[in-house]
Amino acid sequence: VTCGAVIADIFYFLNIYSHGKLPSYCEQRFLPCEIGCVKYSLQDGIMADFHHFIDPEEPPRGFRYHCQAASDGTHRIPISGFHLSRTCYAVVLRELLEFVQPVRGVWPHFYCRSDDRFRINWCLNRMASIESHLELLAVEDLVTELYRKKHQKEPSKTWVCKELDVFLWDFSSNTRCKWHEENDILCCALASCKKIAYCISRSLASVYGVSLTAAHLPLQDSDCGESRNTKMVILDAGRFQKMKAQGSGCDRHFASPSQDQESVPANCEFETFTFVRVKGYLNLIQLLLFKISGFRCCLSVA
Repeated sequence: VTCGAVIADIFYFLNIYSHGKLPSYCEQRFLPCEIGCVKYSLQDGIMADFHHFIDPEEPPRGFRYHCQAASDGTHRIPISGFHLSRTCYAVVLRELLEFVQPVRGVWPHFYCRSDDRFRINWCLNRMASIESHLELLAVEDLVTELYRKKHQKEPSKTWVCKELDVFLWDFSSNTRCKWHEENDILCCALASCKKIAYCISRSLASVYGVSLTAAHLPLQDSDCGESRNTKMVILDAGRFQKMKAQGSGCDRHFASPSQDQESVPANCEFETFTFVRVKGYLNLIQLLLFKISGFRCCLSVA
């Protein structure tokens, strides 16, 4: 596969938010309330976007407070009476299919974060009333494949995780939907899709010889090159933990299951930071013990 073919390939990044996540014994696991999707290629960046607020179903009896609390801690979309939720499941799916425009009946691949895959697949199937035929793949695998095609080797999982887990564009203009932007709410389904595109552009566009434009990165960041160090943002531990609760980590309230099985997500960068810090503490303790033992030897000689 030539580089020209790779950079021209079109990918769709998809996310669906829910009013929380219900227990496994509930038939209704999620209440889809917002959908975002972007059309992207390495060559052209973000080519188009799709966004809707969805009329949610009524929460099961006894779970309304649970769902409202999950919403308040993430996207803050009201459970009922939201004036922008005018789109039902059938309309959303029809317009999503019109947005991707399948060629000769061949559907394109949709990509999402692996931790969100279970939720999004469940929501798609619920919205379709039957099993959805849309193929949903992990964007981590896409990044790995794009890297491998250029370098003839696979990147580490830590590198892929680090490249996708950044907060650099949380407040960038034209990233969130209009409602989330006006209300200064970070957690937005459309923004999560756009930030995946930004991350891939920043990490891989230059590798393929593609010049970054405003379609690849927000205007204020398109010329930043390597001058903006994402690690400096991530390693600000206080902000990191706060943002994981209300920003890019908003999915923790509706569990970020992996593929078709549920799991507990982990953040590679935070784990690395914690490991380094603990290792430093152990080295310090070891040094103190060494000095104490030396001091005791001196006393015994005296």
